[in-house]
Amino acid sequence: MTRRNPYLSGALALGLFAALPAAHAASGPSSALDRNRELQACAAKAEANPDGAKADAKRWQEQGGGDHAKLCEALALFHAGDFKAAGTQIEALVPTLGKDDPRAAASLLGRAGWAWLRGGDQGRAEQLYSKALDKTPGDVDLLIDRAFARAEGERFWDAIADLDAALSRDPRRADAYLYRATAHKALSNYRQALSDIDHALELKPGDPEAILLRGNVKALGGNLGAARDDWALARRVAPDSEWGRAAADNLARTAEVAGTAGKDKAKEPPKKVQ
Repeated sequence: MTRRNPYLSGALALGLFAALPAAHAASGPSSALDRNRELQACAAKAEANPDGAKADAKRWQEQGGGDHAKLCEALALFHAGDFKAAGTQIEALVPTLGKDDPRAAASLLGRAGWAWLRGGDQGRAEQLYSKALDKTPGDVDLLIDRAFARAEGERFWDAIADLDAALSRDPRRADAYLYRATAHKALSNYRQALSDIDHALELKPGDPEAILLRGNVKALGGNLGAARDDWALARRVAPDSEWGRAAADNLARTAEVAGTAGKDKAKEPPKKVQ
């Protein structure tokens, strides 16, 4: 599966910053607000210029930025590709930045889990997601994230259980249907996979990732002609996307097979009229 995870995006991490407790700013609410604003600016910079954000975080720490500055540095480490260091640092901040605030703690644990998953340690990522869910039971995004970690470890039925729970809470999550379809595909449950893809496309019509996956499932199920129709559609609706390019590759790889099958069918002798 490909997880489009927003956790460490500066634009989408504002929920974490809003959840951070003001108790760390002894000089008053205005100081706490300034720290959160500086952290937001750091997160945005970390995406575009992680080295610059890391340098800013170091200076901020020297000026007494404390845990907020350490979190800024962790975001920069993540975007620089040092996922394990980022995960370790974010995890270490949970007891302070997440103290007495389950939502903030869960948010930090989820971000640490995503960093460890990107670092290739799906087991540790799953543990952190489970801890986050202990803080905020039933959180749909965390259930989806843990499902993704479990699927990375080829524990597909456990992933499906998490996605079932997520969809029972929010049945309009097209991404959850798509991830569950991918898990069913891995288990060769092609009928269930196609059903989930249909649900995803009802919620998000024309999604090239879903169309590509539907073609892949149909090919595995032995219907190459229908698969090629889907790949052609995915290429047409999003030619410059990763899914459009993958669909084009699939079409190229199967062109000779499809052509041979067509020739063989054309050579079949006519059937006698009974």
